[in-house]
Amino acid sequence: MYAIVEIAGHQFKVEKDQRVFVNRLATEEGSKVDFDNVLLIGDGNNVTLGAPAIDGAQVSAKVLKHLKGDKVIVFKKKRRKGYRVKNGHRQSLTEIVIESITASGAKKAAPKKEAKKAEPKAEAKAKKATGKADDLKKIEGIGPKIASTLVEAGIATYADLAKAKPEAISEIIADVRGNHVTDTWPAQAQLAADGKWDELKKWQDELDGGKA
Repeated sequence: MYAIVEIAGHQFKVEKDQRVFVNRLATEEGSKVDFDNVLLIGDGNNVTLGAPAIDGAQVSAKVLKHLKGDKVIVFKKKRRKGYRVKNGHRQSLTEIVIESITASGAKKAAPKKEAKKAEPKAEAKAKKATGKADDLKKIEGIGPKIASTLVEAGIATYADLAKAKPEAISEIIADVRGNHVTDTWPAQAQLAADGKWDELKKWQDELDGGKA
């Protein structure tokens, strides 16, 4: 028996005991997960089509591990413009193993109310310690995407950023698109942590994207 099922926005043809790599699932490793958006089930010569999904059908799987895929290099260039941008991306994936395919009789879970998006652990920890995480976007060269990436990596306050080495920061934000110069970020963060905003503002007026 095989099935075509939609998992995390993509369609897969799966069979029992098959291992599949899907987009990252918000489920802990070792947990079981059910997918009820089954589009087709084949059993020998019998094929059942959904419209679009088969009512009562279900594919059950177990989450084996979370991982990242191979790095993909994206290079952009504009002729005679001196424009070159090189970025790397590694897709967040989850490896699952198919445990069973149910053709009918499965109960669909009741629709869940949209839950408030969980805070990253690092940000929650920072809020517990200081009342709230610092606004890292006040550091010249840091935008919303980089700020959230740093928080997820455990750098949620100016003090955390001041202690980090530029090389380590560059490694953390390697998957964020764009060219980022991190050399001055720890020093800027130290001024922010010390409350020396006038001195920081004067210095930032001389910076370009965090570069002196």
